Amino acid sequence: MEADHYENFPVANVLLPKALRAPVGVIYHVARTADDIADEGDWSPAERHARLADFRAGLDAVAQGRAANVHPTLFARLAEVVRQNGLPLEPFYNLVSAFDQDIDTVRYADRLDLLDFCHRSANPVGHLMLHLIEEATPENLADSDAICTALQFITFLQDVGADWRRGRIYLPQADLERFNVTEAQIAAGVVDDAWRTLMRHELAFARALMTSGAPLALRVPGRFGLELCSVVHGGLRLLERIERSGYDVFRERPALGAADWIVVLWRTAAMWLSRRVSVRAPSIESNNA
Repeated sequence: MEADHYENFPVANVLLPKALRAPVGVIYHVARTADDIADEGDWSPAERHARLADFRAGLDAVAQGRAANVHPTLFARLAEVVRQNGLPLEPFYNLVSAFDQDIDTVRYADRLDLLDFCHRSANPVGHLMLHLIEEATPENLADSDAICTALQFITFLQDVGADWRRGRIYLPQADLERFNVTEAQIAAGVVDDAWRTLMRHELAFARALMTSGAPLALRVPGRFGLELCSVVHGGLRLLERIERSGYDVFRERPALGAADWIVVLWRTAAMWLSRRVSVRAPSIESNNA
């Protein structure tokens, strides 16, 4: 659950079939490059928008079968991956749209606004993976959206403090108002009853979303399906870590340690072998697990 940089990339190379590692690497490189334009370096917002416009023009070049004027090597590699695997370009355009939005949009009025952002910032990666393995059915795409959006929401919950320091809040403003949590409380890292009630509400949504998409992992064959099982349980385990911290995501960012990964692997194996989404593996921890 700790991607190198582009946190919306939910599939690690370790379990991928060898034939998929190169195209997945190119997709990751494209996504990371666009993300870096939006979020790294010392460029002004106007410069970031201009560079993303150039990046979008590179996608246009791929669509039109000509050489790109920017990042020519990267787009040439992408064009080959798109050609060989019949990938749609819409997910790439959606990613660029989300990164462009993220430059200026630092608050979200309600959950629907946030879901729209996730539709473009997180879900495209799942679509591309399913197209790569020729499993992009409507049912699979819908479950992939649930998993990818859940992962994005979990990242938002992990990073409340870090996002605040960058001037952003990815918790819906309507929920802050509903549970009487102010931005001043977030700035001060206040963990009171109001904050805990808000976080329980947000975690319940993320957990329900992840669970709803989990059947995808059992429909997708081979190592890719096994990897998805681990993604599902890694996300659910992170929610448990947030709960165990008393919802204090300010003093220390919740993350998975070695013991957590043992639990994730245990639950992944139980789900994969039983072919049941609802399975809860016998605890290998204390009774408080």
